[in-house]
Amino acid sequence: MATTRSTPANVEDYIATFSPEIQAVLQQVRQVVRRAAPEAQEVISYQMPALKLNGVLVYFAAFKKHIGFYPPIKGDSRLEKAASPYAGEKGNLRFPLDKPIPFDLIERLTKLRVKQDLAKSVANGKKRRA
Repeated sequence: MATTRSTPANVEDYIATFSPEIQAVLQQVRQVVRRAAPEAQEVISYQMPALKLNGVLVYFAAFKKHIGFYPPIKGDSRLEKAASPYAGEKGNLRFPLDKPIPFDLIERLTKLRVKQDLAKSVANGKKRRA
């Protein structure tokens, strides 16, 4: 019998579906990405929390053994190298729950995505949303 997971209404609802231990990690990830992208809007996309400016900056999600962080990071060789130990098969990042979560790396990656999003917006002639 197939089961479908319902889409949470917001990030709070998403986080509330996990155990207290995982909720604590997700809340920390949420705080870090919000600090790195204070003007971004929290949304649910693909049934995961995401931050959006002109486009989606990052997604994060909890799984059985890791925290997933999307999309793959490109455009900064030092950050790519720093993230490489966590790279999954498609370049998305997997932070194992049995090891310390690299919150400083998550913050740096999010800041890179903000910079890339704003540059893309300017290149496309769009104004940044307030």
